[in-house]
Amino acid sequence: MPSAAIQTLSKMLEAGKDNALLRFSLGSEYLKVGEAENAVSHLRRAVEHDPGYSAAWKLLGKALTEAGRLKEALEAYRRGIEVAEKKGDKQAAKEMEVFSRRLRKELEPRTGEG
Repeated sequence: MPSAAIQTLSKMLEAGKDNALLRFSLGSEYLKVGEAENAVSHLRRAVEHDPGYSAAWKLLGKALTEAGRLKEALEAYRRGIEVAEKKGDKQAAKEMEVFSRRLRKELEPRTGEG
C-alpha cells in the first residue's frame, strides 16, 4: 500500500494538477519507499514540465542510480549540472559533479584484474 503522501499526491495528479513540483514530490516520495522505477517516471515528467528544475535533475540522477541505470544517471547529472550552472545554483552543480564522479569511477572498466 502506498504511503499517505503518495496517495494524496496521486489524487492531486488524478484531479488534473500535473506540474513539475507535483511530479518532483511524487518522485521524492517513491524514492523514500524504495520504488526507484516509479520515482524515475515521475521525475522525468518533472523535468519535461520544467527543464530548468535543477533539483529535479539531481533527484532523477539519484533515482536512476538506485534503479541500477548508471549511464542514464550520468546523463541526468550532466544535464542537471548544465541547468544548475545556468541558474547560478552552485551548490546543486557541485553535488551533481560529485555524484557524477562516483558513477564514472563505478563504470570504469576494471584494469589489472584477473
